Amino acid sequence: MTRKYGQGVALAGALLLSLSLSACGSDAPAAPAAQAPASAAVPVTKPFTGLRPTSVEIPKIGAKSSLITVLPNKDGQISVPSVKNPMQAAWYRLSPVPGDVGPAIVLGHVDGNHKPGIFFKLKDVNPGDEVDIERSDGKKLKFVVDHKDQVPKDTFPTQAVFGNTDKPQLRLITCGGVFDHAEHSYQDNIVVYANLVS
Repeated sequence: MTRKYGQGVALAGALLLSLSLSACGSDAPAAPAAQAPASAAVPVTKPFTGLRPTSVEIPKIGAKSSLITVLPNKDGQISVPSVKNPMQAAWYRLSPVPGDVGPAIVLGHVDGNHKPGIFFKLKDVNPGDEVDIERSDGKKLKFVVDHKDQVPKDTFPTQAVFGNTDKPQLRLITCGGVFDHAEHSYQDNIVVYANLVS
């Protein structure tokens, strides 16, 4: 069954923009996003019994994690896994299930709790590298990286990340660039774009 996400692009983009404005690593408290309290980085995980991704692996960088599901917080920001467990990645449940048409969103920390995070080496991923996703129905999907971008958080490419696609795609997102100690946040986001190949 194919789901369309066109109407949710603006909402999802606004939510991800909120994520891009909050901390996604480090041990400092999250800097508040516009109109959001500093507590916005507290993860919201809900039991989800529908089809979902259960793990992500990027062999080139030695990254492998189970996937928890995350939703927006009450203030509209996408929640992220706790920095106390920076090796935990998350699937944004309002994005397509990997393998469905559209851009599935997987989030992870670059660092946290004085340790590297699951996406610490995401900046080292290159076109042609493999990303493996396992789903709750037992399917193992292979995505291949098309390209990656490092973008300032204040110019996050909402349409490129969340816009409709005519095929199953994957987006991997973390923080990057320089850490701004005054804002307790990295200045950039790293976004990896990948296409389903099998």
